[in-house]
Amino acid sequence: MFIAKRIIASKRYKNSVSSPIIRISILAIAIGIAVMLFSVATGVGLQKKIKEKISGFNGDIQISHYDANNSKVTVTPVSRNQDFYPEFEGVPNVKKVQVFATKAGIIRTPNEFEGIVLKGVDKDYDWSFFKSYLKRGRVPRFDEELSNEVLLSNKTAGRLRLETGDIFHMFFVKDDPNLAPNSRKFEVVGIFDSGFEEFDETFIIGDIRHIQRINKWDKDQVGGFEVFIHDFDRLRNTGAEVYRSIDPTLNALTTAEKYPAIFEWLSLFDTNIVVIIGVMILIAGINMITALLVLILERTQMIGVLKALGNQNWSIRRIFLYNAAYLIGKGLFWGNLVGLGLLLIQKYFGVIRLNPETYYVNEAPVYISVPAWVLINVGTLLLCLLMLLIPSYIVSKISPVKAIKFD
Repeated sequence: MFIAKRIIASKRYKNSVSSPIIRISILAIAIGIAVMLFSVATGVGLQKKIKEKISGFNGDIQISHYDANNSKVTVTPVSRNQDFYPEFEGVPNVKKVQVFATKAGIIRTPNEFEGIVLKGVDKDYDWSFFKSYLKRGRVPRFDEELSNEVLLSNKTAGRLRLETGDIFHMFFVKDDPNLAPNSRKFEVVGIFDSGFEEFDETFIIGDIRHIQRINKWDKDQVGGFEVFIHDFDRLRNTGAEVYRSIDPTLNALTTAEKYPAIFEWLSLFDTNIVVIIGVMILIAGINMITALLVLILERTQMIGVLKALGNQNWSIRRIFLYNAAYLIGKGLFWGNLVGLGLLLIQKYFGVIRLNPETYYVNEAPVYISVPAWVLINVGTLLLCLLMLLIPSYIVSKISPVKAIKFD
């Protein structure tokens, strides 16, 4: 360690032939760390943001009648008088349960019309998700009286030329095609934009009592239950626990089961992240191997003198490994400085924009995980040092007699 520090601090070391190669190695590590941090933070951020949006519209787990289809429109009601509502005490990972019902219809304005699904919710509905994406107006307020207030997506409002305060009619087709459709008048009180166009274009949010009246349901009948959980990573296990805890006439579907294509696409991000990390560490390791070999060749005479004085091969190898660890640490410092700086810029200013039709978000989301950050840095340091053990073995092949003569 003493000799390694003296080599690092020496002016000759900084002005040596190996200096440009060392700088390139440090730069390679810095770029590699910055790329790894950015790929992990944006990849995981995108996964979390999309999962959050799917859960915001549908809940993490949906409980409905067992023979209900998997479409967006629930046709068979269930009673809200269940053991798990309003508190699901049998499954500890469950955070909250709320009722919902859906009904397909057509919005008609003087100039446009649009097929849409009315999602009815109750007075105890948690509006935190929609409040975070509210563009204009406010969320609907449901009191004792039936409310005509609805929340509309920015996409749908733009196509129908509607704004907050506007009133429109929505028509619901009856089971008997010979009967005239039911008509309901609604007022737009809020406009949201989640960036998830598949859902934004599908739903408007209103009072569940409209759907109960249209379908001639009792007050205690609803379309189903949305279950939200604390730890999304335990979704599959929690879904199985919820399924075992409910009545046999009911079915429980997780969002991963309801939208398998989206979740399979998200799982590909894990593979991409692993490949990027592997490639970056390999590039950094190869550059450090080159730098180490140059350092060893440049210090051949020193190696010969140390061997002549009785130093063991492993002791001399450690000098160069300590030196390499210092260079790797320098690269890690600059890589973290640049990588975290870029991530913070993206997090607060959203410089990188994405197409919501493809990625379901308007900008690349960032999620900085401290354990992942530590693992990337420690893993890079250890893996690079392990890769350097083999080239450092060259030290043992250097003959003291020839090395001292070497010029």
